[in-house]
Amino acid sequence: MQGFPVIVPIPVRYRDLDTFNHVNNAVFLTYFEVARVAYFRELARVYPGDRFRPVVVRAEVDYKRSIRLEDEVRVGVRVARVGGTSFVMAYRVEASGHLAAEGKTVHAWLGEDWRPARIPEPIRARIRDFETLPVEGL
Repeated sequence: MQGFPVIVPIPVRYRDLDTFNHVNNAVFLTYFEVARVAYFRELARVYPGDRFRPVVVRAEVDYKRSIRLEDEVRVGVRVARVGGTSFVMAYRVEASGHLAAEGKTVHAWLGEDWRPARIPEPIRARIRDFETLPVEGL
């Protein structure tokens, strides 16, 4: 998980499993969301919560290994790229120490009128401070 400033343990719930007795593919996006919310808590410390408006506009998952009920799952998340009105978050999912999935989400920043707007400088600065690896576009 080197290079991921936020790493979140995820308990595998019985309801996460499908008929093949492994975590359903759609649940991986929920695991991404849990990690993303932890990261956003760090960003929101420098920006008013009622004006903190990133929304997911795209999601991708590359599945590498099944996850089973007994696996210990951890999800790492980082900001990989920042543009004018959008940013990309990268994820790594490990199950019992093995790579289970990688993925990314693209987010648009919404302004007061709920339309795409420039990402505020306090958010950009907090991402720069928080990340240990270079972030493209900052």
